[in-house]
Amino acid sequence: MVLPVFAYGQAVLRKVCDPIDSTFPELSKLIENMWETMYHTNGVGLAAPQIGKPIRIFVVDTIQIVENFDEEDRLDYPNEQPIKQVFINAEKLEESGQPWAYNEGCLSIPKVREDVHRAQSVKLRWLNEKFEPQEGLFDGITARVILHEYDHIDGKLFIDYLPPLKKRLLKKKLDDISTGRVKVDYRMVFPK
Repeated sequence: MVLPVFAYGQAVLRKVCDPIDSTFPELSKLIENMWETMYHTNGVGLAAPQIGKPIRIFVVDTIQIVENFDEEDRLDYPNEQPIKQVFINAEKLEESGQPWAYNEGCLSIPKVREDVHRAQSVKLRWLNEKFEPQEGLFDGITARVILHEYDHIDGKLFIDYLPPLKKRLLKKKLDDISTGRVKVDYRMVFPK
């Protein structure tokens, strides 16, 4: 089932999320709905707070992005390993590499895209959907998507990385989103 995406201004997007265990009710259905919602909205990642759940889970699929790399992208990201992965109770172990800028957007902040500097690589420990322990090192675009989604479960948004002047210039757009004055091709839940 495609779930509505919670819009900028919703309190759940600013909450540090709680870990879950294998007894979490209907977890497999939630994960299935998260994938369906992410694909329906043309996203490459989706975190539980974006669908109103303050829990430490997110999904990432960078396969299509990497498959669509042009020649320049392939030179810029020669070691890119795309993934399709569920991350439960992720713990960031290390960020490394020279921070680099990339134009990011967010399903919860539609029609806003800005350059954000993030580390080249991230090392994580997490549980997969079977609650099996995992650890991995991710680079490039995949690392960026993971860091973006990881921020969501820590109550952060990509706009938090912007300089104060840029945030002030975005204020009207952010106000429009938080008051429901934005048109998107997917259902959203706006603050009351």
